[in-house]
Amino acid sequence: MTKQEKVTFVIEKLEELYPTVPVPLDHYNPYTLLIAVLLSAQCTDVRVNQVTPHLWQLADNPFDMAKQDVDDIKAIIRPCGLSPQKSKAISVLSKMLIENHAGEVPKSFEELEKLPGVGHKTASVVMSQAFGVPAFPVDTHIHRLMYRWNLTNGKNVMQTEKDAKRLFPKSLWNKLHLQIIFFGREYCPARGHSVERCPICSKIGRKSLSQ
Repeated sequence: MTKQEKVTFVIEKLEELYPTVPVPLDHYNPYTLLIAVLLSAQCTDVRVNQVTPHLWQLADNPFDMAKQDVDDIKAIIRPCGLSPQKSKAISVLSKMLIENHAGEVPKSFEELEKLPGVGHKTASVVMSQAFGVPAFPVDTHIHRLMYRWNLTNGKNVMQTEKDAKRLFPKSLWNKLHLQIIFFGREYCPARGHSVERCPICSKIGRKSLSQ
């Protein structure tokens, strides 16, 4: 297959397998999505979804969160890991949203990435899933699969994002990145992956993983 044929096949197969895809992190507005994505760093979505209902009981908006003691936030989010850093980031970014954005989550990459604990990937998730702005957040699943399918050189996540945006139509980015995540979890894991049973690798081949 040529690279373009691979891209077309991937798009069609993912659409066949996942015609609708929910956002894996439970949330109900841009602020709760922002906090959930922040908590997901080095933590599973399942664990985050177990923790956030308790956090929302404490505070589910920046005005209430800014009033909370950092130690109280930390106690709730401890199961997510990195709780000292994450609790401080949640507290400070909530205050920054109030001071700089009238309590609203900003709708730009530049402003989002000024917030503590918010990197490019987190900003991309918020922009795409909260505001519908085309973005292609690259997590470990996407980075692994793009390399495995020989659609990127695997150098780093920035290169993978650049290649994904170059190869896939912009109109598909917001849905496609979720489809790849679900596919990676179900069919194309890092360990114990069977090429023969993988609906995509069995058809287009796979590049051996060094990681």
